[in-house]
Amino acid sequence: MPFNPKYTITDKILNNLTFIASAREIIEQAYLVPKWEAKLRRQALLRNTHSSTAIEGNKLTLEQVEALANGKDVRATDKDKKEALNYIEALEKIPDLTEKGKISVRDLLNLHRIITKNVMQNDSDSGKFRNRQVYVGKRIADGTGLKEVVEYMPPKTEEVPELVKEFIDWLNIDKTWEINSVLLAGIVHYEIARIHPFIDGNGRTARLFATLILYLSGFDHRRLFALDDYYDRDRQSYYNALKTAQQNQDDITLWLEYFTSGVACSATEAKDAILKVGHKKTREDGQQVSLTPKQMQIVEYINKNGKVTNRELQNLFKISAQGVHKDLSLLVELKVIKSIGQGRSLYYVLT
Repeated sequence: MPFNPKYTITDKILNNLTFIASAREIIEQAYLVPKWEAKLRRQALLRNTHSSTAIEGNKLTLEQVEALANGKDVRATDKDKKEALNYIEALEKIPDLTEKGKISVRDLLNLHRIITKNVMQNDSDSGKFRNRQVYVGKRIADGTGLKEVVEYMPPKTEEVPELVKEFIDWLNIDKTWEINSVLLAGIVHYEIARIHPFIDGNGRTARLFATLILYLSGFDHRRLFALDDYYDRDRQSYYNALKTAQQNQDDITLWLEYFTSGVACSATEAKDAILKVGHKKTREDGQQVSLTPKQMQIVEYINKNGKVTNRELQNLFKISAQGVHKDLSLLVELKVIKSIGQGRSLYYVLT
């Protein structure tokens, strides 16, 4: 049976979408100095990593996640550290993972493989559909001990491949992308969580795939939103919202009310962050700085490491010194970066 989500556009959803559109318009029209855009994107990446892994029990603090991302070691379990580094890797690969209308089952499996690499009890379960029945449960007090209570029993194991295929087929239909981007991301998040296609890592995969949809749709092409923060602030509300569809014959209306509220909160935070760093609608010369993905990657590299040399970028992009020099010269001309030193000692920093 073809996948067909069931929901109603309520006043709350409509109000949330209107609010989101208003906040996003400010974000999109703002002239944001590239170094600040790189910093805000980095902050969103770290916050999403910390929150999404914390929801699943990871004990790292945000400061520890940032230290790991910067190549430092922290006092924590190997599993917690690996989970965070895996999630960062997955977020960084979002722009290159797939294309709109060309999403495949393999893309879903690859995303799961990245986030569960070397952290699952059995490595053979990483990047593969579950081969046994799983459930979502919690322990409650029972007299003098604890007992496990099943809160959600996902579809049968043998049904998973076909359910995922039907879902991905629907996701690649042109008409599907006519759905509001935020609603589409919410539908994707819920459906992956509902199918529960993996032994472990279903929540992280669902949240990452929703992030992928927001990126591919152009809604968050700058990757400034930290939606996972919203879930982590009140995890019980997050879990309760996911449960509502189970209680309403797979109608996800209440889940979408919650999800759009989360995006509205995240959009507000992104807008406020841009206003805080002093955006202007345009530059004084009337032009906005429009950088290519490679040029923005150079800015992000300098933001992370403090400086960069031509040779470091040759190694990063696997291109010639002349090819690197072309982008560096343009960034200098745009006053995004400046050069320091001469000859072999020459390097570049953000202005």
